[in-house]
Amino acid sequence: MHELGVVMEVIRVVEEFAKENEVEVIDTVVLQIGELSSMIPKYIYDVYPAAADGTLLENTRLDIEIIPANARCNKCGKVFNAVKNHGVCPECQGERMELLSGREFNIKEIVCE
Repeated sequence: MHELGVVMEVIRVVEEFAKENEVEVIDTVVLQIGELSSMIPKYIYDVYPAAADGTLLENTRLDIEIIPANARCNKCGKVFNAVKNHGVCPECQGERMELLSGREFNIKEIVCE
């Protein structure tokens, strides 16, 4: 489960941000995870409390936003959700596409008190 290592890195980055900006209390950390990311949101939620234990983020809330796997059809140009449509354009049934989003993993927001 590589989620634990990733969450520990998120905590390190957020703590560094807090130190650099003289932030003493963090309320919420918001992550964005793409539908096609190798990160599984449930596992991120599961390991977060243990990873944050004893850190500045110990009492913070974790929110996760899912970024849809949007793609553009190479045949007709339609933008569609590649996961929901199983990689097939709903407009022309084309199977060649350019992935526009869905692989991201970002710290979107750090909400400070």
